[in-house]
Amino acid sequence: MKGKPETPKSAESYFSPKSKPRGSVDVYAAQCAKCYKWRIIDSQEEYEDLRSRFSEDPFSCEKKPNASCDGPADIEYDATRTWVIDKPNIPKTPSGFKRELILRRDFSKLDAHYVTPTGKRVRSRTEVAAFLKEYPEYKGVNLDDFNFAVPKVMEDTIPGNTKKKIKKLDSPSENAASHVASCSP
Repeated sequence: MKGKPETPKSAESYFSPKSKPRGSVDVYAAQCAKCYKWRIIDSQEEYEDLRSRFSEDPFSCEKKPNASCDGPADIEYDATRTWVIDKPNIPKTPSGFKRELILRRDFSKLDAHYVTPTGKRVRSRTEVAAFLKEYPEYKGVNLDDFNFAVPKVMEDTIPGNTKKKIKKLDSPSENAASHVASCSP
């Protein structure tokens, strides 16, 4: 993305420290709607809150303590990390659950799943519904709060030796929220 994008984005950064699975999210970021600079978001929960209401309440530097449009960006869009574009307004993950995105080894796409409060991984709405039926103590959890849409991998940030293995990916849409991803090869 050279120059200013048409719309601001929200973002996640992927990096694989030893404590996390390969290709998992490490840093979250959002792009200011005013200056288009990327700001790191402190937690997955804060990021998901921002993403869940991205269209009606776009992110701006003033929302982050000690940040302003006059200061330098916290992170730059470049090929030092693999970036991916997500849709805005994905619901926040229900309390007690955790949404995980894992980048495939060939960088072709991400896989989404949720980890339940019992530690079980669910990979589809059908599996979530079965879990909620099996554990009535979670009956207040809404099935609509689980979204398995995955971000789109940005081809221009995929490591060079991997690019030839995947098909050409589209550019982000005008109204997309984005995830920033940096994954180890």
